[in-house]
Amino acid sequence: MTEERDRRARRSLGSLIADVPTLIVKLLKDELENIKRELTKRLASLGIGIGLLVFAGLLAFFLLAVLIAAAVLGLSTVFAPWLAALLTAAGLLIIIIVLALVGLASVKKGMPPVPKEAVDSLKKDVNVVKGLGQS
Repeated sequence: MTEERDRRARRSLGSLIADVPTLIVKLLKDELENIKRELTKRLASLGIGIGLLVFAGLLAFFLLAVLIAAAVLGLSTVFAPWLAALLTAAGLLIIIIVLALVGLASVKKGMPPVPKEAVDSLKKDVNVVKGLGQS
Protein backbone atom coordinates (compact mmCIF):
# COMPACT_ATOMS: atom_id res chain seq x y z
CA MET A 1 0.00 0.00 0.00
CA THR A 2 2.75 2.48 0.92
CA GLU A 3 4.79 1.42 -2.11
CA GLU A 4 1.90 2.35 -4.39
CA ARG A 5 1.57 5.71 -2.66
CA ASP A 6 5.31 6.30 -3.03
CA ARG A 7 5.10 5.36 -6.71
CA ARG A 8 2.29 7.87 -7.22
CA ALA A 9 4.25 10.53 -5.37
CA ARG A 10 7.24 10.03 -7.66
CA ARG A 11 5.33 10.41 -10.91
CA SER A 12 6.44 13.24 -13.13
CA LEU A 13 4.40 16.33 -13.84
CA GLY A 14 4.05 15.26 -17.48
CA SER A 15 2.49 11.91 -16.56
CA LEU A 16 0.13 13.63 -14.11
CA ILE A 17 -0.98 16.10 -16.79
CA ALA A 18 -1.41 13.22 -19.24
CA ASP A 19 -3.84 11.56 -16.81
CA VAL A 20 -6.06 14.66 -16.51
CA PRO A 21 -8.25 13.95 -19.60
CA THR A 22 -8.83 10.36 -18.45
CA LEU A 23 -9.74 11.53 -14.96
CA ILE A 24 -12.11 14.20 -16.33
CA VAL A 25 -13.86 11.64 -18.55
CA LYS A 26 -14.20 9.26 -15.60
CA LEU A 27 -15.57 12.05 -13.43
CA LEU A 28 -18.12 13.04 -16.08
CA LYS A 29 -19.23 9.42 -16.54
CA ASP A 30 -19.64 9.00 -12.80
CA GLU A 31 -21.64 12.23 -12.56
CA LEU A 32 -23.91 11.17 -15.43
CA GLU A 33 -24.48 7.80 -13.77
CA ASN A 34 -25.35 9.60 -10.52
CA ILE A 35 -27.81 11.84 -12.36
CA LYS A 36 -29.40 8.79 -14.01
CA ARG A 37 -29.83 7.05 -10.67
CA GLU A 38 -31.38 10.12 -9.07
CA LEU A 39 -33.75 10.73 -12.00
CA THR A 40 -34.84 7.09 -12.01
CA LYS A 41 -35.61 7.29 -8.31
CA ARG A 42 -37.55 10.55 -8.68
CA LEU A 43 -39.48 9.37 -11.73
CA ALA A 44 -40.50 6.18 -9.95
CA SER A 45 -41.82 8.25 -7.06
CA LEU A 46 -43.57 10.59 -9.49
CA GLY A 47 -45.19 7.64 -11.28
CA ILE A 48 -46.53 6.21 -8.05
CA GLY A 49 -47.93 9.61 -7.08
CA ILE A 50 -49.63 10.11 -10.45
CA GLY A 51 -51.10 6.62 -10.29
CA LEU A 52 -52.55 7.29 -6.85
CA LEU A 53 -54.01 10.62 -8.02
CA VAL A 54 -55.65 8.95 -11.03
CA PHE A 55 -57.16 6.29 -8.79
CA ALA A 56 -58.42 9.00 -6.39
CA GLY A 57 -60.00 10.80 -9.37
CA LEU A 58 -61.72 7.60 -10.47
CA LEU A 59 -63.13 7.09 -6.97
CA ALA A 60 -64.26 10.73 -6.91
CA PHE A 61 -66.14 10.12 -10.17
CA PHE A 62 -67.96 7.15 -8.62
CA LEU A 63 -68.64 9.21 -5.50
CA LEU A 64 -70.28 11.87 -7.65
CA ALA A 65 -72.48 9.22 -9.27
CA VAL A 66 -73.52 7.93 -5.84
CA LEU A 67 -74.32 11.46 -4.64
CA ILE A 68 -76.45 12.09 -7.72
CA ALA A 69 -78.31 8.84 -7.10
CA ALA A 70 -78.79 9.87 -3.47
CA ALA A 71 -80.21 13.21 -4.61
CA VAL A 72 -82.67 11.47 -6.91
CA LEU A 73 -83.71 9.04 -4.18
CA GLY A 74 -84.01 11.84 -1.64
CA LEU A 75 -86.19 13.94 -3.92
CA SER A 76 -88.29 10.89 -4.80
CA THR A 77 -89.64 10.90 -1.24
CA VAL A 78 -91.22 14.30 -1.93
CA PHE A 79 -91.88 14.10 -5.69
CA ALA A 80 -92.64 11.32 -8.11
CA PRO A 81 -89.45 9.39 -8.98
CA TRP A 82 -89.45 10.58 -12.59
CA LEU A 83 -89.80 14.20 -11.43
CA ALA A 84 -87.01 13.76 -8.85
CA ALA A 85 -84.69 12.48 -11.59
CA LEU A 86 -85.71 15.34 -13.88
CA LEU A 87 -85.09 17.97 -11.17
CA THR A 88 -81.68 16.49 -10.38
CA ALA A 89 -80.79 16.50 -14.08
CA ALA A 90 -81.93 20.14 -14.38
CA GLY A 91 -79.73 21.12 -11.42
CA LEU A 92 -76.74 19.33 -12.98
CA LEU A 93 -77.43 21.03 -16.32
CA ILE A 94 -77.35 24.46 -14.66
CA ILE A 95 -74.02 23.63 -12.99
CA ILE A 96 -72.61 22.36 -16.30
CA ILE A 97 -73.66 25.51 -18.16
CA VAL A 98 -72.14 27.83 -15.54
CA LEU A 99 -68.85 25.88 -15.49
CA ALA A 100 -68.70 25.79 -19.30
CA LEU A 101 -69.27 29.55 -19.58
CA VAL A 102 -66.60 30.33 -16.97
CA GLY A 103 -64.18 27.93 -18.69
CA LEU A 104 -64.89 29.45 -22.11
CA ALA A 105 -64.23 32.95 -20.77
CA SER A 106 -60.95 31.74 -19.28
CA VAL A 107 -59.91 30.14 -22.58
CA LYS A 108 -60.70 33.34 -24.48
CA LYS A 109 -58.45 35.29 -22.07
CA GLY A 110 -55.58 32.93 -22.79
CA MET A 111 -55.83 33.11 -26.58
CA PRO A 112 -53.59 33.20 -28.50
CA PRO A 113 -51.22 31.06 -26.41
CA VAL A 114 -48.16 33.08 -27.39
CA PRO A 115 -46.12 34.80 -24.65
CA LYS A 116 -46.57 38.27 -26.20
CA GLU A 117 -44.67 40.19 -23.53
CA ALA A 118 -41.71 37.82 -23.69
CA VAL A 119 -41.62 37.99 -27.50
CA ASP A 120 -41.73 41.79 -27.42
CA SER A 121 -38.92 41.86 -24.85
CA LEU A 122 -36.86 39.48 -26.98
CA LYS A 123 -37.39 41.66 -30.07
CA LYS A 124 -36.19 44.71 -28.10
CA ASP A 125 -33.10 42.83 -26.98
CA VAL A 126 -32.30 41.78 -30.54
CA ASN A 127 -32.74 45.34 -31.78
CA VAL A 128 -30.43 46.67 -29.06
CA VAL A 129 -27.77 44.10 -29.97
CA LYS A 130 -28.12 45.05 -33.66
CA GLY A 131 -27.71 48.69 -32.70
CA LEU A 132 -31.18 49.76 -33.76
CA GLY A 133 -32.05 51.29 -30.42
CA GLN A 134 -34.93 50.46 -28.10
CA SER A 135 -37.77 50.12 -30.64
